[in-house]
Amino acid sequence: MNGWLRVCLLEEIPPLGARVVNAGKGDIAVFRGADDEVFAVDDRCPHKGGPLSQGIVAGRRVTCPLHGMNIQLDSGEAVAPDTGCTHRYAARVDAGAVFIDLR
Repeated sequence: MNGWLRVCLLEEIPPLGARVVNAGKGDIAVFRGADDEVFAVDDRCPHKGGPLSQGIVAGRRVTCPLHGMNIQLDSGEAVAPDTGCTHRYAARVDAGAVFIDLR
């Protein structure tokens, strides 16, 4: 799996929670949704650089803990009326382990 990084076991990320990974590209926040879907974005809000990994997850969105900006986890885009985006990484679960694509 060239380019894919094994992050952890899915069970090591709490439902509606996150885990931070540093893969030489800065911190990446890996989120687990209520239905065990996983998402990965740079752990930096496009507004003021707040740590998205510390935000509140609801559905496929995370709310920045600093100023309340909502980010769509499946695209990295800010939710209107806010603008901006954070880099998104492909993420998947395989045999109970979480992987992110660093390419």
